[in-house]
Amino acid sequence: MICKHRESNYLIVHTYLFINNEFVPGNGPLIETINPVNEEVICSVHSADESDVNKAVDAANASFTNVWRKVAPAERGKLILRLAELIERDAEEMATLSVLDNGKTYALATTADIGLTTNALRYFAGWADKIHGKTIDTSFDEMCYTRHEPLGVVGCVLPWNYPLVPAAFKLGPSLAAGNCVVIKSSEITPLPLTKLASLVKEAGFPPGVINIITGYGHTTGSYLTHHPRVNKIAFTGSSLTGRRIIKASAEGSLKSVQLELGGKSAQIVCADADLKSAAIHAWNGIFPNQGQTCSAGSRILVHESVFDEFLKLFIERTKQVVLGDPFDPKTSQGPQVSKLQFDKVLNYIKLGQEEGAKVACGGKQWGNKGYFIEPTIFTHCKSSMKIMQEEIFGPVVAMSTFKDIKEAIEIANDTVYGLGGGVFTKDMNTAIHVSNELRAGTVWVNCYNTFHVSTPFGGFGESGFGKDLGEDALKEYSRIKTVKFKVEI
Repeated sequence: MICKHRESNYLIVHTYLFINNEFVPGNGPLIETINPVNEEVICSVHSADESDVNKAVDAANASFTNVWRKVAPAERGKLILRLAELIERDAEEMATLSVLDNGKTYALATTADIGLTTNALRYFAGWADKIHGKTIDTSFDEMCYTRHEPLGVVGCVLPWNYPLVPAAFKLGPSLAAGNCVVIKSSEITPLPLTKLASLVKEAGFPPGVINIITGYGHTTGSYLTHHPRVNKIAFTGSSLTGRRIIKASAEGSLKSVQLELGGKSAQIVCADADLKSAAIHAWNGIFPNQGQTCSAGSRILVHESVFDEFLKLFIERTKQVVLGDPFDPKTSQGPQVSKLQFDKVLNYIKLGQEEGAKVACGGKQWGNKGYFIEPTIFTHCKSSMKIMQEEIFGPVVAMSTFKDIKEAIEIANDTVYGLGGGVFTKDMNTAIHVSNELRAGTVWVNCYNTFHVSTPFGGFGESGFGKDLGEDALKEYSRIKTVKFKVEI
């Protein structure tokens, strides 16, 4: 299908399901994907019903049984590398589709989406021939060794905020470990994944190794998570959906589950912090991608002695934001992804004011077309307020003060989530103490939301369990078999 993305520019996009290395029509309802900049329909994509999910799982299962698990690990690595090369080759088109579907700025799509996607695939390609067990000396007349074996078919359910990045975070270790995959993209942002599907066959992957479908969570997602021949579900998204997936994994056949869920992360600014630097990094911790980042530092806790100065610097940085066309290089903030998300964020802004928090900046819709919301700063926030407890997933930050580091840690940990956290200080002892005490899967010191594919990422509590990225991610996609021999001496 041909879709328009600017005044005179057009793209050819795939709208079918990708099963067994072929684009095929789906039997589910057609789903309109909306451009959040102008609220217009980009195109309609095919969705998968239960029969389509069965076909995708059958293709993955057949490929795993007969082909993929028998491919030499080094060859698997070469194919993953080739996929990364093709994504890089078509980076402009893939970034454009991400901007159209999601509303993020083109600059962010090229750096974060494409950069992290290709880096993750290359990283795990290097691990493909380095996954191995060990020999264990148990007794003189017995030999024992372990094997790290693939799980089989992995179902990956992806979010809409970074359509490509979680796909790579899950595809990389899954393929390297020898699994076959069925990806369900978000029905809100399916287009970047359909482009990815077109590159799978070109890269040379055997049929059935990677299958990409889309559809609603309560239908397509449910069929996939309940499927008896899916051995693992890897999910990135909301805590509510994560709970449903855990339940689904037990209702059919028991399967492994990995969840990377929401967050309400706190950034702590100490009295001795470099405030100019802290304001810039803390801003980067919440507002990029319109605040639609799971690890966003949406609570900022500032020592009472430096709060006024920090707030002034933070507001100055926020007022530099340019809202508008995400393809315009001058734009630094696009629209929220959908009308539903737009309304949700505005409702939280209204609720924050009703709870007694003060709007120091922003707080309104921007423009009269598209799902744009001004970057919003709340002050005078109490830990009990909903804007301090619930994930808003928008350009909204809640600020409060603390008297000492003990109180800061208590406020930071006063949440059901545990995905990320940050501390700004010049004192190494304070940095280590806070890092040790924060109940979060990742803690940043004097920076925030900096990622590297070699470092594990995942949360605690309502933020889920299991790790993306790093060597630890490989453990999520393999199982250990112990083999024992009795030796006749």
